[in-house]
Amino acid sequence: MDLKNSILLLYFTLSFGIIQYAYAQNQTDNSFKMNDTLIRPAYLKAGDTVAIVAPSGILKNRDREVQQAVDLLKDWGLNAIVGEHVFSKADHFAGTDAERCEDLQKAMDDPTISAIWCARGGYGTVRILDKLDYTKLKENPKWIIGYSDITALHNQLHNQGFESLHALMCVSLTQDITEVQESVDTFKAALFGNPPNYDLEGSKYNREGEAKGQLIGGNLTILHTMLGSDTSLDTSGKILFIEEIGEYKYHIDRMLQSMKRAGYFENLNGLVVGDMSKLRKNTTLWGTSVEQLILDALAEYDFPIAFNMPAGHEDDNRALVLGRTVELKVGKEKSSLYFK
Repeated sequence: MDLKNSILLLYFTLSFGIIQYAYAQNQTDNSFKMNDTLIRPAYLKAGDTVAIVAPSGILKNRDREVQQAVDLLKDWGLNAIVGEHVFSKADHFAGTDAERCEDLQKAMDDPTISAIWCARGGYGTVRILDKLDYTKLKENPKWIIGYSDITALHNQLHNQGFESLHALMCVSLTQDITEVQESVDTFKAALFGNPPNYDLEGSKYNREGEAKGQLIGGNLTILHTMLGSDTSLDTSGKILFIEEIGEYKYHIDRMLQSMKRAGYFENLNGLVVGDMSKLRKNTTLWGTSVEQLILDALAEYDFPIAFNMPAGHEDDNRALVLGRTVELKVGKEKSSLYFK
């Protein structure tokens, strides 16, 4: 072999090696997102600070609820600060996209803040997702709390490698707090390091079985909206939680069918169904219960399905640690969801 051919052979050998190394590094970097153990922020203790922000809908005439949230945190021995733009107004939203993003980013970056509590949902979080920088959050992890539209943020947090807290928001608080006591108690327990396990009421619709995996999910519409984006969840080997409000049954079926066609349920380990609240009636009735609708849509899979998880858009909205490994046991008479 002449010198020229020898040099070419060496060049291609080195190039191939570099490509293999880069691919391996990329796989390693991406595996961080799918790791069995996500970043778990420190649990709260007396003296810690919670920031209240509004990344979504407008907080019109909601001063009382936000003040009640501040008072509740203080009762728990925590400090509370309210984002500069929480009561800002920009059409449908609690301030412009830039203002809402600024409040959230400032709270994420501040090392003196231990948790971020979203004031309300509605719509708007998706508009600021791609503007957020997680660099400083990874240096100083903190709990981010909310549900409904905040599902978009929970999804992105999961893909960035963080646990987060699906729980009530400031506007969930009622003047008589005993009306939402279970929600408040489980929220506090999870925040201070004792996330509750749940024994669920049984259902004739339950699909029996046992499963284990990271708990992910949230509002069905938002999960569906994330399909095809970097914020969509990898559901492989995981337990999915879903809840919904104000939809027609055929909308729910359409979302499940779309997700199914996208492979969303292919390697799912289990499904937990929360509240399906205030379902709307179409002129042409669907013909079955929403539980049967879900079973029919997912009939080709064999993972267990548990109904009656008290979480979603009802007063009884129990806290769930998203990203945490759970054990799910489903029977007709009862089910259980235990955090590991």
